[in-house]
Amino acid sequence: MTEDITQLSYALDTFYFLIAGVLVMWMAAGFAMLEAGLVRSKNTAEILTKNVVLFAISCTMYLLFSYHLMYSSGAGGFLPSLGFLLGGENSVDQVMGSNGDIYYSNRADFFFQVVFVATAMSIVSGAVAERMKLWAFLAFAVVMTGIIYPTSGYWTWGGGWLAELGYSDYAGSGIVHMAGAAAALAGVLVLGPRKGKYGKNGAIYAIPGANLPLATLGTFILWMGWFGFNGGSELMVSNIDSANNMAQVLVNTNAAAAGGVIAALILAKIWFRKADLTMALNGAIAGLVAITADPLSPTGLGATLIGAVGGLLVVVSIVALDKLKIDDPVGAISAHGVAGLWGVLVVPLTNASASFGAQIIGALAIFLWCFIASLIVWLIIKAAMGVRVSEEEEYEGVDLAECGLEAYPEFSVGKK
Repeated sequence: MTEDITQLSYALDTFYFLIAGVLVMWMAAGFAMLEAGLVRSKNTAEILTKNVVLFAISCTMYLLFSYHLMYSSGAGGFLPSLGFLLGGENSVDQVMGSNGDIYYSNRADFFFQVVFVATAMSIVSGAVAERMKLWAFLAFAVVMTGIIYPTSGYWTWGGGWLAELGYSDYAGSGIVHMAGAAAALAGVLVLGPRKGKYGKNGAIYAIPGANLPLATLGTFILWMGWFGFNGGSELMVSNIDSANNMAQVLVNTNAAAAGGVIAALILAKIWFRKADLTMALNGAIAGLVAITADPLSPTGLGATLIGAVGGLLVVVSIVALDKLKIDDPVGAISAHGVAGLWGVLVVPLTNASASFGAQIIGALAIFLWCFIASLIVWLIIKAAMGVRVSEEEEYEGVDLAECGLEAYPEFSVGKK
């Protein structure tokens, strides 16, 4: 009887892990739709190409290299081990631990983790949209998913020095979202703003996206996928406590997103005198990012407030970055970076086992590592192959320049 229960629990937890991973994979579609809606029509096919290919690169790099780098090292270290390259244990191919203490298939764990690294890379694509060379972006994706992300991932989820320090990040407000935003910020600084975005004397010109219904659909897809992102991070569902925890996580995740929408929309109405849909969409994402660091400990109302603060911060951050002439077409740096930082820092307010000191050190370490390493890689790519399309190509649209086709060819004016 005990053996039957063990096998049933193993099957249930493995299945739960896999379904959560499928939901997180669905977030790739959300990012693609959100970004396709917030760029101009002439750049739509290229941004969709980025999102499809970055997912494929992320999965391949994580299978061949990154998963081992992130999880095959000893606890408490600063540098991950490369022993697997010399014939060490292949952690992807494990099914059960030798002592039987792994309660789900390790392949399910790999599948769940691989879609997380793709999420981190998706954050970068929106921030550098409409003016970056496709192949420069894909070259960076190889390094980001192969080295940069798994290194800080080892420090935290892999049992490295930040884990030993007590850094707490349930599903990755800092580990995934702030890391992706830091890489995106480095890329934007190297790339520069889109032509026509900023004028003389501090003038800022709006460049509206082509398809707000698509952007809204993308946000709802991300909202749905986040239930797998946070819910799957409970790691277990086969006992009463874990099942209750997962239910609480999903309630809080939803509440935070709702709080982010409401707060962002109210602030936009007060500040801009308009109910800005794009701010509401970013408010939802900011609320989701903020609660991701600890969606278990707060009450439902507490989660709503955490998400609401994230929604307020994302509006302020988007405006502030524009004033600094840091051009982020989709607001990714604000929604994932600023809200991610807030999520990491607020954890000790509801989780007694977390400390502000460890959270601050962890956030600083992850940001600095991802930003500096990414900046170096972006500069190398710029020197080797260039990162920006020509002014003519940017004017005509990167769809034609990079992909040789248009997402909406029937809308082209004056072309046969």
